[in-house]
Amino acid sequence: MQISGLMQSSSAQNWLSSQGSSSGLIVKRTIRVDIPVEKYPNFNFVGRLLGPRGNSLKRVEASTECRVLIRGRGSIKDPAREEMMRGKPGYEHLNEPLHILVEAELPVEIVDARLMQAREILEDLLKPVDESHDFYKKQQLRELALLNGTLREEGSPMSGSVSPFHNSLGMKRAKTRG
Repeated sequence: MQISGLMQSSSAQNWLSSQGSSSGLIVKRTIRVDIPVEKYPNFNFVGRLLGPRGNSLKRVEASTECRVLIRGRGSIKDPAREEMMRGKPGYEHLNEPLHILVEAELPVEIVDARLMQAREILEDLLKPVDESHDFYKKQQLRELALLNGTLREEGSPMSGSVSPFHNSLGMKRAKTRG
């Protein structure tokens, strides 16, 4: 077992050195992005950031290799639970305004670029958009419907029609005696 561990670490070192530009120095950095809750009190920033089942946030993390944490007042879904946790160790952030922490533990050569990439994506998501023009939210709702198994494609027999006389296959319902 130990031999394979050594082989893996040496192959990882070879891979890093074959990249040419990497010094192998890994650093951890954190940036803070404020959420404009005071300016837009009725906008659901947390929902927009998380997306269906947290998938939108997971995609930001995967594409930037950064960890994204929503912190501050309003970061816990249940207000009663948030109030209960306020002041407890590890929950000091609940006394601060809603914000995002972006953490990266990456090679020193790319860490700042990845953090800036994450900041740009997040700042773009934090710009309130009128719902009728919000392509991102439409994509999130489409994804949620897909996850829930309720997605109806444009042009399907049920899209735009709420007739009780057709089922999802477009067939007429059986007549019942009444």
